[in-house]
Amino acid sequence: MDEIFYPLIIIGAGPAGLSATIYSRRARIKTLTFEKLTPGGQILTSEKIENYPGFPGPTPTSELISRMVKQAEILGAEIENEEIEKVKINDEEKILYTDSSKIYKAFSVIIATGTRPNTLGVPGEKEFTGKGVSYCATCDAPFFKDEEVAVIGGGNTAAEEAIYLTRFAKKIYLIHRRDRLRADKILQERILGNKKIEVVWNSVVKEIYGGERVEGVLVQDLKERKIRKLPCRGIFIYVGVKPNSDFVRGLIKTDEKGFILTDEKFETSVKGIFACGDVRANLVKQVVVACAEGAQAAIMADRYLEEKNNVR
Repeated sequence: MDEIFYPLIIIGAGPAGLSATIYSRRARIKTLTFEKLTPGGQILTSEKIENYPGFPGPTPTSELISRMVKQAEILGAEIENEEIEKVKINDEEKILYTDSSKIYKAFSVIIATGTRPNTLGVPGEKEFTGKGVSYCATCDAPFFKDEEVAVIGGGNTAAEEAIYLTRFAKKIYLIHRRDRLRADKILQERILGNKKIEVVWNSVVKEIYGGERVEGVLVQDLKERKIRKLPCRGIFIYVGVKPNSDFVRGLIKTDEKGFILTDEKFETSVKGIFACGDVRANLVKQVVVACAEGAQAAIMADRYLEEKNNVR
């Protein structure tokens, strides 16, 4: 089988991967970027972004990503829609195996594969996924026009999606296990000031029930231990994320949750392999942080290739 060589391969075309692609192409490194789905990654599950520098006011995430892709393409970016399933090391070469059975080789690799949503793991969740259970309000909100829905979580994503759902649903239950939200203050103000949203404090979902589709949730109050039935037609779940790092487990060091550990140069425990963005064990998961890390990882990969006197 033919083996295809690039000095640098970037895995993932979300904000971190696209930023790394832009910087590597500006450095005139022959680079190949892989994305298993659509460029943009997890950010596309949110409709808008309003804290990215240079984009005042709410901006469609699709617009932000399309600009990044266009900028990368102008610089000659090559983006392949394939999934990397495994990475091996042969001396200084990195060998990458795709889901189409193609084999690629590189001297340096940047991992920017991001994260995916956590699940609740409660009865009914798996059975009703796609039948009322969703992890993307931006994708599915129009299906719940004038219905009652529930949003699970208390962070920025849960708050943003609950607010977005008010355009469609007639009532939103925001179910959170604590007595205060973790979302940014400006989002908390919008949540608490919206008459369509009822926050269900100190509560967890015990079960999702229904017939052919979701009909409601059983919620337990963590203080009084009472079970409450909340009739609703949609359940939107935002309870954290897990890193897309399974394909390199055992090859490079990760923390206990699977987030990739790096040094200050964004280099992993394997020389020549770098990581950036949400898949990395960093403290802040934000688009602007991912872009900055992608740029830095590409600069460090460029220096690595120069030190090794490898082709560019």
